[in-house]
Amino acid sequence: MSEPVILVDPLPRTLDLIMTPPVRARLERLGRLFISQERPMDEGEIERLLPETVAILGQTAMPRERLDRAPKLKAIVNVETNFLPNIDYAACQERGIWVITPGSAFAAPVAETTLGLCIDLARGISAADRAFRDGTETYGLEANVDTIRFEGASVGIIGFGDLGRKFRELIRPFRNDVLVYDPWLPAEIIERMDCRQSDLDTLLAVSQFVVVFASVTTENTHFIGAREFALMRKGTAFLLMSRAAVVDFPAMLDAARRGDIRAATDVFPVEPVPADDPVRTTPNMIFSAHRSGGTADALLQIGSMAVADLELILRGLPPQLCRRADPAIAARLRSQPVSKT
Repeated sequence: MSEPVILVDPLPRTLDLIMTPPVRARLERLGRLFISQERPMDEGEIERLLPETVAILGQTAMPRERLDRAPKLKAIVNVETNFLPNIDYAACQERGIWVITPGSAFAAPVAETTLGLCIDLARGISAADRAFRDGTETYGLEANVDTIRFEGASVGIIGFGDLGRKFRELIRPFRNDVLVYDPWLPAEIIERMDCRQSDLDTLLAVSQFVVVFASVTTENTHFIGAREFALMRKGTAFLLMSRAAVVDFPAMLDAARRGDIRAATDVFPVEPVPADDPVRTTPNMIFSAHRSGGTADALLQIGSMAVADLELILRGLPPQLCRRADPAIAARLRSQPVSKT
Protein backbone atom coordinates (compact mmCIF):
# COMPACT_ATOMS: atom_id res chain seq x y z
CA MET A 1 0.00 0.00 0.00
CA SER A 2 1.42 3.37 -0.96
CA GLU A 3 -0.59 5.47 1.49
CA PRO A 4 -0.22 5.22 5.26
CA VAL A 5 -3.07 3.25 6.81
CA ILE A 6 -5.28 4.50 9.64
CA LEU A 7 -7.55 1.98 11.34
CA VAL A 8 -10.81 3.55 12.52
CA ASP A 9 -12.35 1.19 15.06
CA PRO A 10 -14.18 3.68 17.33
CA LEU A 11 -17.12 1.78 18.85
CA PRO A 12 -19.05 2.71 20.95
CA ARG A 13 -18.45 6.03 19.18
CA THR A 14 -18.98 6.70 15.50
CA LEU A 15 -17.25 9.24 13.29
CA ASP A 16 -20.49 11.15 12.74
CA LEU A 17 -20.88 11.41 16.51
CA ILE A 18 -17.41 12.78 17.20
CA MET A 19 -16.45 14.65 14.02
CA THR A 20 -17.86 17.48 11.97
CA PRO A 21 -17.34 17.09 8.20
CA PRO A 22 -14.34 19.48 8.19
CA VAL A 23 -12.63 17.53 10.99
CA ARG A 24 -13.27 14.24 9.22
CA ALA A 25 -11.79 15.73 6.05
CA ARG A 26 -8.62 16.54 8.00
CA LEU A 27 -8.46 12.94 9.19
CA GLU A 28 -8.88 11.64 5.65
CA ARG A 29 -5.94 13.72 4.48
CA LEU A 30 -3.65 11.90 6.91
CA GLY A 31 -3.90 8.51 5.25
CA ARG A 32 -6.13 5.82 3.88
CA LEU A 33 -8.92 5.09 6.33
CA PHE A 34 -10.20 1.57 7.00
CA ILE A 35 -13.39 2.04 8.99
CA SER A 36 -15.54 -0.35 11.02
CA GLN A 37 -18.34 1.38 12.94
CA GLU A 38 -21.27 -1.04 13.02
CA ARG A 39 -19.21 -3.71 14.74
CA PRO A 40 -15.65 -4.06 16.08
CA MET A 41 -13.13 -4.39 13.27
CA ASP A 42 -12.63 -7.92 12.02
CA GLU A 43 -9.54 -9.55 13.51
CA GLY A 44 -8.39 -10.80 10.14
CA GLU A 45 -8.70 -7.33 8.65
CA ILE A 46 -6.66 -5.87 11.49
CA GLU A 47 -3.89 -8.43 10.97
CA ARG A 48 -3.86 -7.79 7.21
CA LEU A 49 -3.49 -4.04 7.69
CA LEU A 50 -1.10 -3.90 10.66
CA PRO A 51 2.17 -3.83 8.67
CA GLU A 52 1.20 -0.51 7.01
CA THR A 53 -0.81 1.01 9.88
CA VAL A 54 0.50 4.30 11.25
CA ALA A 55 -2.41 5.13 13.57
CA ILE A 56 -5.42 3.55 15.24
CA LEU A 57 -8.48 5.59 16.16
CA GLY A 58 -10.37 3.47 18.60
CA GLN A 59 -10.08 0.80 21.27
CA THR A 60 -8.53 -2.02 19.23
CA ALA A 61 -6.70 -4.56 21.38
CA MET A 62 -2.94 -4.17 20.94
CA PRO A 63 -0.97 -6.68 23.01
CA ARG A 64 2.79 -6.87 22.57
CA GLU A 65 2.68 -9.62 19.95
CA ARG A 66 0.35 -7.56 17.80
CA LEU A 67 2.54 -4.48 18.23
CA ASP A 68 5.39 -6.61 16.86
CA ARG A 69 3.43 -6.84 13.61
CA ALA A 70 2.87 -3.07 13.40
CA PRO A 71 6.35 -1.60 12.76
CA LYS A 72 5.02 1.71 11.41
CA LEU A 73 2.50 2.38 14.20
CA LYS A 74 2.93 5.83 15.77
CA ALA A 75 -0.30 6.51 17.62
CA ILE A 76 -3.33 4.90 19.24
CA VAL A 77 -6.06 7.44 19.97
CA ASN A 78 -8.63 6.07 22.40
CA VAL A 79 -11.87 7.92 21.61
CA GLU A 80 -13.84 5.87 24.13
CA THR A 81 -11.79 7.93 26.66
CA ASN A 82 -10.98 5.17 29.17
CA PHE A 83 -7.56 3.54 29.12
CA LEU A 84 -8.70 -0.07 28.87
CA PRO A 85 -6.54 -3.09 29.84
CA ASN A 86 -6.33 -4.37 26.25
CA ILE A 87 -3.12 -2.57 25.27
CA ASP A 88 0.47 -3.23 26.30
CA TYR A 89 1.16 0.33 27.42
CA ALA A 90 4.73 -0.37 28.46
CA ALA A 91 5.56 -1.81 25.05
CA CYS A 92 4.02 1.23 23.36
CA GLN A 93 6.14 3.55 25.47
CA GLU A 94 9.27 1.53 24.69
CA ARG A 95 8.59 1.86 20.95
CA GLY A 96 7.66 5.54 21.00
CA ILE A 97 4.00 4.86 20.18
CA TRP A 98 1.74 7.55 21.58
CA VAL A 99 -1.35 6.17 23.34
CA ILE A 100 -3.60 9.13 24.04
CA THR A 101 -7.18 10.01 24.90
CA PRO A 102 -9.19 13.24 24.55
CA GLY A 103 -11.14 12.52 27.74
CA SER A 104 -10.72 16.10 29.01
CA ALA A 105 -13.41 17.05 26.48
CA PHE A 106 -15.91 15.96 29.13
CA ALA A 107 -14.49 18.13 31.93
CA ALA A 108 -16.48 21.31 31.26
CA PRO A 109 -19.94 19.73 30.92
CA VAL A 110 -19.36 17.49 33.95
CA ALA A 111 -18.29 20.53 35.99
CA GLU A 112 -21.43 22.39 34.93
CA THR A 113 -23.69 19.52 35.95
CA THR A 114 -21.85 19.15 39.24
CA LEU A 115 -22.38 22.82 40.06
CA GLY A 116 -26.07 22.52 39.19
CA LEU A 117 -26.45 19.49 41.45
CA CYS A 118 -24.58 21.24 44.28
CA ILE A 119 -27.00 24.16 44.15
CA ASP A 120 -30.00 21.82 43.91
CA LEU A 121 -28.84 19.82 46.94
CA ALA A 122 -28.22 23.07 48.81
CA ARG A 123 -31.49 24.83 47.99
CA GLY A 124 -33.87 21.94 47.33
CA ILE A 125 -34.91 23.20 43.90
CA SER A 126 -36.06 19.90 42.37
CA ALA A 127 -37.64 18.81 45.68
CA ALA A 128 -39.62 22.07 45.79
CA ASP A 129 -40.76 21.46 42.22
CA ARG A 130 -42.02 17.99 43.11
CA ALA A 131 -43.82 19.32 46.19
CA PHE A 132 -45.51 22.04 44.14
CA ARG A 133 -46.71 19.51 41.56
CA ASP A 134 -48.07 17.34 44.41
CA GLY A 135 -49.79 20.33 46.04
CA THR A 136 -47.72 20.02 49.22
CA GLU A 137 -45.53 23.09 48.80
CA THR A 138 -44.60 25.52 51.57
CA TYR A 139 -43.51 29.13 51.24
CA GLY A 140 -40.85 31.54 52.49
CA LEU A 141 -38.80 30.63 55.54
CA GLU A 142 -40.80 27.49 56.17
CA ALA A 143 -39.74 26.22 52.74
CA ASN A 144 -36.06 26.80 53.58
CA VAL A 145 -35.75 25.12 56.97
CA ASP A 146 -33.41 22.45 55.62
CA THR A 147 -31.63 24.45 52.93
CA ILE A 148 -28.07 25.74 52.97
CA ARG A 149 -26.12 28.17 50.83
CA PHE A 150 -23.51 27.00 48.37
CA GLU A 151 -21.78 30.38 48.32
CA GLY A 152 -19.05 30.40 50.96
CA ALA A 153 -19.61 26.74 51.89
CA SER A 154 -16.70 24.39 52.48
CA VAL A 155 -16.13 22.06 49.53
CA GLY A 156 -14.12 18.85 49.48
CA ILE A 157 -12.96 17.49 46.12
CA ILE A 158 -11.87 13.85 45.93
CA GLY A 159 -9.81 13.31 42.77
CA PHE A 160 -8.16 16.35 41.20
CA GLY A 161 -7.70 15.43 37.55
CA ASP A 162 -9.35 17.16 34.61
CA LEU A 163 -12.83 17.03 36.14
CA GLY A 164 -11.84 18.20 39.60
CA ARG A 165 -9.72 21.07 38.33
CA LYS A 166 -12.41 22.29 35.93
CA PHE A 167 -14.99 22.21 38.71
CA ARG A 168 -12.67 24.15 40.99
CA GLU A 169 -12.29 26.86 38.33
CA LEU A 170 -16.04 27.02 37.79
CA ILE A 171 -16.87 27.63 41.46
CA ARG A 172 -14.34 30.43 42.06
CA PRO A 173 -17.06 33.14 42.16
CA PHE A 174 -18.71 31.29 45.06
CA ARG A 175 -15.69 31.92 47.33
CA ASN A 176 -15.61 28.41 48.77
CA ASP A 177 -12.91 27.06 51.04
CA VAL A 178 -11.75 24.06 48.99
CA LEU A 179 -9.98 20.98 50.32
CA VAL A 180 -8.57 18.35 47.96
CA TYR A 181 -7.78 14.71 48.55
CA ASP A 182 -5.74 13.15 45.76
CA PRO A 183 -2.89 10.84 46.82
CA TRP A 184 -1.42 10.94 43.29
CA LEU A 185 -0.69 14.66 43.40
CA PRO A 186 1.83 16.80 45.33
CA ALA A 187 0.60 19.70 47.41
CA GLU A 188 2.21 22.19 45.00
CA ILE A 189 -0.26 21.38 42.22
CA ILE A 190 -3.24 21.56 44.56
CA GLU A 191 -2.14 24.83 46.17
CA ARG A 192 -1.47 26.38 42.77
CA MET A 193 -5.24 26.29 42.24
CA ASP A 194 -6.03 27.96 45.55
CA CYS A 195 -6.98 24.74 47.31
CA ARG A 196 -5.57 22.99 50.35
CA GLN A 197 -4.31 19.43 50.40
CA SER A 198 -6.12 17.22 52.88
CA ASP A 199 -6.27 13.66 54.12
CA LEU A 200 -9.53 11.91 53.36
CA ASP A 201 -10.91 11.74 56.90
CA THR A 202 -10.43 15.46 57.54
CA LEU A 203 -12.02 16.38 54.21
CA LEU A 204 -15.07 14.24 54.96
CA ALA A 205 -15.45 15.59 58.47
CA VAL A 206 -15.34 19.31 57.67
CA SER A 207 -16.75 19.72 54.16
CA GLN A 208 -20.36 20.75 53.63
CA PHE A 209 -20.12 19.51 50.05
CA VAL A 210 -18.12 16.40 49.13
CA VAL A 211 -17.62 15.88 45.39
CA VAL A 212 -16.10 12.64 44.06
CA PHE A 213 -14.24 12.81 40.75
CA ALA A 214 -11.81 9.95 41.45
CA SER A 215 -11.08 7.31 38.81
CA VAL A 216 -11.55 3.70 39.84
CA THR A 217 -8.29 1.80 40.25
CA THR A 218 -7.10 -1.57 41.52
CA GLU A 219 -6.57 0.07 44.92
CA ASN A 220 -9.61 2.24 45.60
CA THR A 221 -12.69 0.14 44.83
CA HIS A 222 -15.41 1.04 47.38
CA PHE A 223 -12.95 3.17 49.35
CA ILE A 224 -15.79 5.43 50.46
CA GLY A 225 -18.06 3.22 52.54
CA ALA A 226 -20.08 3.13 55.75
CA ARG A 227 -17.14 4.30 57.88
CA GLU A 228 -16.54 7.30 55.63
CA PHE A 229 -20.21 8.28 55.48
CA ALA A 230 -20.29 8.17 59.29
CA LEU A 231 -17.48 10.75 59.38
CA MET A 232 -19.59 13.31 57.51
CA ARG A 233 -21.66 15.90 59.29
CA LYS A 234 -25.41 15.33 59.19
CA GLY A 235 -26.80 16.99 56.08
CA THR A 236 -23.54 16.92 54.12
CA ALA A 237 -24.14 17.10 50.36
CA PHE A 238 -22.39 14.17 48.69
CA LEU A 239 -21.98 14.03 44.90
CA LEU A 240 -20.71 11.01 42.98
CA MET A 241 -19.62 12.24 39.54
CA SER A 242 -16.93 9.81 38.35
CA ARG A 243 -17.39 6.04 38.67
CA ALA A 244 -19.80 4.09 40.86
CA ALA A 245 -17.15 1.55 41.89
CA VAL A 246 -15.19 4.04 44.02
CA VAL A 247 -18.12 4.19 46.46
CA ASP A 248 -19.84 1.44 48.42
CA PHE A 249 -23.13 2.15 46.67
CA PRO A 250 -25.43 0.41 49.20
CA ALA A 251 -23.72 2.30 52.03
CA MET A 252 -24.35 5.60 50.22
CA LEU A 253 -28.02 4.72 49.73
CA ASP A 254 -28.35 3.72 53.41
CA ALA A 255 -26.86 7.06 54.51
CA ALA A 256 -29.32 8.91 52.27
CA ARG A 257 -32.30 6.88 53.50
CA ARG A 258 -31.41 7.69 57.11
CA GLY A 259 -31.17 11.37 56.26
CA ASP A 260 -27.51 11.49 57.28
CA ILE A 261 -26.54 12.92 53.87
CA ARG A 262 -28.24 14.54 50.91
CA ALA A 263 -26.77 12.97 47.80
CA ALA A 264 -26.60 13.12 44.01
CA THR A 265 -25.16 10.59 41.61
CA ASP A 266 -24.56 10.53 37.86
CA VAL A 267 -23.31 6.93 37.82
CA PHE A 268 -24.59 3.53 38.91
CA PRO A 269 -23.09 0.05 39.45
CA VAL A 270 -25.21 -1.34 36.60
CA GLU A 271 -26.25 0.79 33.64
CA PRO A 272 -28.90 1.08 32.36
CA VAL A 273 -30.46 0.84 35.82
CA PRO A 274 -33.22 -1.83 35.92
CA ALA A 275 -36.73 -0.36 36.01
CA ASP A 276 -37.52 -2.10 39.31
CA ASP A 277 -34.24 -1.22 41.05
CA PRO A 278 -35.05 0.09 44.56
CA VAL A 279 -32.44 2.82 44.11
CA ARG A 280 -35.11 4.76 42.22
CA THR A 281 -37.15 5.33 45.38
CA THR A 282 -34.28 6.31 47.68
CA PRO A 283 -35.13 9.56 49.50
CA ASN A 284 -32.74 12.51 49.84
CA MET A 285 -31.22 11.69 46.45
CA ILE A 286 -31.00 13.39 43.07
CA PHE A 287 -30.40 11.07 40.13
CA SER A 288 -28.76 11.76 36.78
CA ALA A 289 -28.60 8.93 34.24
CA HIS A 290 -24.87 9.10 33.40
CA ARG A 291 -25.52 12.14 31.25
CA SER A 292 -23.36 14.88 32.73
CA GLY A 293 -20.50 14.67 30.24
CA GLY A 294 -22.12 13.40 27.05
CA THR A 295 -23.17 16.65 25.43
CA ALA A 296 -23.08 16.97 21.64
CA ASP A 297 -20.35 19.61 21.73
CA ALA A 298 -18.17 17.53 24.07
CA LEU A 299 -18.39 14.52 21.77
CA LEU A 300 -17.41 16.66 18.78
CA GLN A 301 -14.51 18.02 20.80
CA ILE A 302 -13.28 14.43 21.19
CA GLY A 303 -12.91 14.22 17.44
CA SER A 304 -11.27 17.59 16.95
CA MET A 305 -8.75 16.96 19.75
CA ALA A 306 -7.97 13.50 18.41
CA VAL A 307 -7.36 14.70 14.85
CA ALA A 308 -5.35 17.75 15.89
CA ASP A 309 -2.97 15.63 17.97
CA LEU A 310 -2.79 12.94 15.31
CA GLU A 311 -1.70 15.59 12.80
CA LEU A 312 1.13 16.56 15.14
CA ILE A 313 2.23 12.99 15.84
CA LEU A 314 2.40 12.08 12.15
CA ARG A 315 4.62 15.13 11.64
CA GLY A 316 6.98 13.83 14.31
CA LEU A 317 5.76 16.26 16.99
CA PRO A 318 4.31 15.51 20.44
CA PRO A 319 0.54 15.79 21.02
CA GLN A 320 -0.70 18.88 22.83
CA LEU A 321 -4.40 18.34 23.60
CA CYS A 322 -4.92 14.73 24.64
CA ARG A 323 -3.67 12.95 27.74
CA ARG A 324 -0.99 10.30 27.26
CA ALA A 325 -1.31 6.90 28.91
CA ASP A 326 1.33 6.44 31.57
CA PRO A 327 1.98 2.68 31.84
CA ALA A 328 2.22 2.76 35.64
CA ILE A 329 -1.13 4.54 35.95
CA ALA A 330 -2.94 2.81 33.08
CA ALA A 331 -2.16 -0.57 34.61
CA ARG A 332 -4.05 0.46 37.76
CA LEU A 333 -7.16 1.95 36.14
CA ARG A 334 -10.30 -0.15 36.17
CA SER A 335 -13.00 2.01 34.59
CA GLN A 336 -15.65 0.07 32.74
CA PRO A 337 -15.86 0.73 29.00
CA VAL A 338 -18.82 2.87 28.04
CA SER A 339 -21.76 1.05 26.48
CA LYS A 340 -23.68 4.10 25.34
CA THR A 341 -22.73 7.44 23.78
